[in-house]
Amino acid sequence: MSGSTLTKQGSSAPTPKTGSANPFLAITQNLRESGIYIAFVVVVLLFAVLTDGLSLSPGNITNIVLQYSYVLVLAIGMLIVIVAGHIDLSVGSVVALTGAVSAQLVIGSSQPWWVGILAALGVGIVIGAWQGFWVAFIGIPAFIVTLAGMLLFRGLTFYVLDNVSLSPFPAEYGKVATGFSNGLIGGNGYDAFTLLIGALAVAGFAVAQVRTRVAKVRYQQVVDALPLFVLKIVGVGVVVMAFAWQLAHSRGLPYVLIILAVLILAYATIMKSSVFGRQVYAIGGNLAAAQLSGVNVRRVNFWIFVNMGFLAAVAGVIFSSRSNGAQPSAGNSFELDAIAAAFIGGAAVTGGVGKIQGAMIGGLLVGVISNGMQLLNVDQSLQQVIKGLVLLLAVAFDVYNKRRGGVR
Repeated sequence: MSGSTLTKQGSSAPTPKTGSANPFLAITQNLRESGIYIAFVVVVLLFAVLTDGLSLSPGNITNIVLQYSYVLVLAIGMLIVIVAGHIDLSVGSVVALTGAVSAQLVIGSSQPWWVGILAALGVGIVIGAWQGFWVAFIGIPAFIVTLAGMLLFRGLTFYVLDNVSLSPFPAEYGKVATGFSNGLIGGNGYDAFTLLIGALAVAGFAVAQVRTRVAKVRYQQVVDALPLFVLKIVGVGVVVMAFAWQLAHSRGLPYVLIILAVLILAYATIMKSSVFGRQVYAIGGNLAAAQLSGVNVRRVNFWIFVNMGFLAAVAGVIFSSRSNGAQPSAGNSFELDAIAAAFIGGAAVTGGVGKIQGAMIGGLLVGVISNGMQLLNVDQSLQQVIKGLVLLLAVAFDVYNKRRGGVR
């Protein structure tokens, strides 16, 4: 085993315990996390070849961001729900209901656009509290509670909309999902602000990685070999800047991407560094041990579903903004997309495992596959078959990892 012995007293600095410098070996040592990134790169390159580069065009990349942003928002909340050992089948209906409430206020009652957004978020939080009460304090399994919620909130959507669609929203409301920041600091044929944000994102990622590495070295934990560590930062930097370059040469930085980035950063920090995040992992990993450790399981479960209701409302606002109206059938199968994103991104079926960034890559993988098949004019029925097989293979891969770990 490579690495160093324990630091002797009085030494200037601890010597890091490094993992393998062989990239292939380092990847195979943690297939659960690395596999989804490899799969994503392979799928992106595959469709780039099959579509003669059309899938990587500035316009198409922008469309992917706009088209699948609501799925990624739902996937954040669904990941937390699944890590805790639950499931939520009602998010599609909550998306529809929150969009319907917003439409009735803004379109039907001529209220300001921001009143509709606040009302939608409030309804989402109330719905989350309702479901959290039954799960956390009454003890009904989340599967049953949210299955009932799926029917209940769909029915309320039909009632609120009186079985008809409402449209259009004011232009300000539509900008939530379809607006762009372009020309803020200039640029000749491109949006310089988008490139600046991309560069700041890369710098932030690099600083965070260095700080994490320094902390691990300080506590004598194993870290990646330095060449592999540098390669990872450079690789992420190239991908992010290429993505920003394409956006900058299209319509600029989408407002919805800014919203999504804020949510990802906030929830990644919460799940990694906060007491609440650690308690969610503890509950999903070993419920009995969490209870014995003093975790207030009921309270944590309650807030998990409140949070899911809030994020479903955010997705409802984004979807209604993009579709420029509210429809009784909105949100159908959205829960399946969010669940698929979480599992494909590395969440464990039994709970206790999963990361926000993994769920985001899982959601993007589903989005790239769907978008690529649309560009290739693949029949809709075959698209559903392929997405179903991808989900099945992802869960099978999770089961394989567990058995592989058990053998060891």
